[in-house]
Amino acid sequence: MMKEVFRSTSSKILLILALALIAGFQYAFWYGEGGYFSHQALRQQIQQQSEMNAELKERNRILAAEVYDLKNGAEAIEEHARLDLGLIKPYETFVQMSTISTHYKPIYIDPNADLRTNESDVEPVPEQP
Repeated sequence: MMKEVFRSTSSKILLILALALIAGFQYAFWYGEGGYFSHQALRQQIQQQSEMNAELKERNRILAAEVYDLKNGAEAIEEHARLDLGLIKPYETFVQMSTISTHYKPIYIDPNADLRTNESDVEPVPEQP
């Protein structure tokens, strides 16, 4: 029975046309503008942007709190002056703690050495007779 349907030329043309339309729609669905793959890429970009926005909102919240403290509180101004500018009050002694390990061995570099050649910039003075 099925073979009898596809014996006529018009049936074959309709079948080929239907298959071509289905293939075209499938291509448009998967690869076309606004298709599945471009939609997934766009969703990934939106996710990344949302994460970046969340980080920036947190940073802005912290900065806004710091601005509020600087505008309204003397403690924040004093802390900023002490930490960032190194200011101290009269009759205070400034003590700075180092975070360098006690096993650290400093490297001493000759200030007159040419670091490109490891030779001294000072030329030897010839001996006078």
